[in-house]
Amino acid sequence: MMSMTGILSLLSALIATSDALSCTQCYSESSSCSGPSVTCPLDHQCGSTYTETTAVGGVKNVVTYRACTKTSECNFNGSVSVNGGKVKRVTSCCNTDFCTPTTPPLPKTSYNFNGVVCPCCTSASDWCYTTETIRCTGDENRCILQIVEIPDLGSTVLRGCATQSMCDDGSVSESVDGLSVNMKITCTNGGRGVH
Repeated sequence: MMSMTGILSLLSALIATSDALSCTQCYSESSSCSGPSVTCPLDHQCGSTYTETTAVGGVKNVVTYRACTKTSECNFNGSVSVNGGKVKRVTSCCNTDFCTPTTPPLPKTSYNFNGVVCPCCTSASDWCYTTETIRCTGDENRCILQIVEIPDLGSTVLRGCATQSMCDDGSVSESVDGLSVNMKITCTNGGRGVH
């Protein structure tokens, strides 16, 4: 038979695990951001997603998005490449109220051809057709087609090389600063190129 102290300890533990986290929600074109508090669903943690985009000429753009993040999406690490550009993304989490997750290192850039060749294009419309290809390197061994649609603002399309983790994102719908963002990702194995 459990003692009164044991019962109180058990109840206290159950109450602590059922409390939803309060996290900061924000978006910033820098490595940090601040914003209002949001209450997370029970299977979420406070998450930060850092995205670094490198374009032709080495120009870098960093974006930070903080919000409630599904626990299964924590510790994300992936990248996508197109001719003349690369997008690297990491997500980290912490599980106390208003905590700030540490920034994990972005994926390292590899220049070693892995044998996969993919169609490659970017377009500010709802599709891109191309005969251009890209030779994939490192862990980017999947060919990706990513369509991002923001209602009333338009669509962007990207085709290139990606890590499996980027392909696993599938279809995602998010609301960022009042804007609805719909992203659809499909991936294929691609062709095998000559080393």
